[in-house]
Amino acid sequence: MKKTLVIMGHPRSDSLCGNLAREYTAAAQAAGADVTLLELTRLNFDLSLREGYRADQPLEPDLARAQKLIADANHLVFVFPSWWASMPALLKGFIDRVFLPGFAFKYRKKSPLPEKLLTGKTARIMITMDAPGWYYRWFNRAPGLRLLKFATLEFCGIKPVRYSLFGMVRHAPEKRLQKYIEEARRIGQKEAR
Repeated sequence: MKKTLVIMGHPRSDSLCGNLAREYTAAAQAAGADVTLLELTRLNFDLSLREGYRADQPLEPDLARAQKLIADANHLVFVFPSWWASMPALLKGFIDRVFLPGFAFKYRKKSPLPEKLLTGKTARIMITMDAPGWYYRWFNRAPGLRLLKFATLEFCGIKPVRYSLFGMVRHAPEKRLQKYIEEARRIGQKEAR
């Protein structure tokens, strides 16, 4: 059975991101996947990696559990809004604290390239934004997507990493929002296999 971890990185559970994450989760579960939804706003942890990689910073229980969920999952799904063309501090802090050397990657002596410790996993990134998706991709060059896809997930060995962009959400008519929710359901059902 496929094990999926959905990581919802919006600070509000009642957001469109929250709805997309819940609908993806429900559809994947209905299609037979073992899915856990992790809403970062419900976790208790320090967002700051206080010493960088110079010293160990003990993981809070919620982060230790998150690392176990990531280690056990075959597929990771990140759902978050594009804020300043990137991600909310909540998600960035989570990544800084959880995707650590020795867990997600390992430095190699005499090599600038790390050992990738999360190989064998796949991922999906779902981003909501006020701008049109084409504008985010072509004019902004998709900085939040590139940061998470290339500089984090693939750096740690996770691939392929697919993505979905949900644009023009502010003041969106209900019909567009429902279309996005249907798309999250469809993707969840498809990725459960």
